[in-house]
Amino acid sequence: MEQTLSQTTPRWKRILFSDAMLTKTKAQKIAAIGIMAALCIVANMFLEFKFGDVQFSLTLYISVLSGILIGPVFGFVAVFLGDLVGFLYNNWGALYLPWIGLSCAAMAVIAGLVMHLPLHFRGSLYVKLAAICVLVLLVCSVGISTTGFYLYYTKVGFSQAAMQTISEQFGTEVTYFGYVVYRLFFGGQIWNSLFNYALLFLTLPVLAAIKPLRLDLH
Repeated sequence: MEQTLSQTTPRWKRILFSDAMLTKTKAQKIAAIGIMAALCIVANMFLEFKFGDVQFSLTLYISVLSGILIGPVFGFVAVFLGDLVGFLYNNWGALYLPWIGLSCAAMAVIAGLVMHLPLHFRGSLYVKLAAICVLVLLVCSVGISTTGFYLYYTKVGFSQAAMQTISEQFGTEVTYFGYVVYRLFFGGQIWNSLFNYALLFLTLPVLAAIKPLRLDLH
């Protein structure tokens, strides 16, 4: 199915939507975008769990899933809108930090693009998932989200915990590298990421087997 679509569908359309969405009606496409946006809202508002100092959220999982199911561009739209609406509805007076929504939405773009790669050997789904996880970690979690927080806290001041931990571990003031290490390992972001990556590896093969979704992920 994927090879046929690659041959008959203009490249720009495959950037907008996943192969599964290309076969859907406009109404079904709009419904899919709305559903994934709603799931992003729910994830931002309710699906967060804290164990000690480590906070677990399903936002990463749903963001990547949006890109896989909907496609790069409209997956981006669904995730960004979901994050924004979730914040506006339940912000508790907090400042809107746009790099958070941008980071999550970029995960959908990466996932959608990687899933379009013409890999069709046995186990190619897991190769694509591994590539998505690595790229999401480097580009989104570190490159966008952590960098955004670093630049923000450079202006408003880092927390006492961050300054103390970085000083103890590296013997310096807060540097970009030190803050990346602090946020990933001492702030627990790497554990939350691994948790979401595991969910992707466990659930995506199951979703691919659901006939109504018509996912050809291999």
